Amino acid sequence: MNKKKIGELFIPGPAGRIETKFFKNNKKTAPIALVLHPHPQYGGTMNNKIVFEIFQTFLKNGFSVCRINFRGVGRSDGKFDNGQGELSDAAAALDWIERENIDHSQCWISGFSFGSLIAMQLLMRRPEINRFIAISPQPNVYDFSFLSPCPASGLMVYGKNDELVPLDNINSLNKRLSTQAGIKIEFQEIEGANHFFSNKRKELSFVLDKYIKKESALY
Repeated sequence: MNKKKIGELFIPGPAGRIETKFFKNNKKTAPIALVLHPHPQYGGTMNNKIVFEIFQTFLKNGFSVCRINFRGVGRSDGKFDNGQGELSDAAAALDWIERENIDHSQCWISGFSFGSLIAMQLLMRRPEINRFIAISPQPNVYDFSFLSPCPASGLMVYGKNDELVPLDNINSLNKRLSTQAGIKIEFQEIEGANHFFSNKRKELSFVLDKYIKKESALY
């Protein structure tokens, strides 16, 4: 795909303008995806390398895909709001991409680290979301008990050497979610990877591509 087709724009949000990068697939029924970045107070932006990798993988698989800067990040208006405002920003972005792609065949949400928390919270509020991808979730920091039950199937990817999240916390989350009926949540461990997948982006990209191809083919 030609990078020139990726639009840089501002969309309306609850705290003002939301800085956005958007790729629109030419196919009218192309699936859509929204990608959310890590914690704003720790340098998280939509230009994060992992966020970019997720965005590109959706793009290559025929999606119309959008990534945003949460309020107060980059050129987005507003200031950090401890997750509540960021969830509102994500909801506004999903509204926008749905309007831009009214005949979309699927709706996906994805996030990295803090972004995965916001993605999962949005999933609970938006029944039209078909699949999710959560990368480096932090169940030791954030309470994921709201996923009771989790309304959609999805993928959680984590590094075996994640220095911020003990494996016991990931395993506990896996055990709790694996008992839910009617959905399938896959947990994918990447050998040798830390929280930020330093030197393991190629392996991460392979896992993402494989899952997106498999699940998008079902629709």
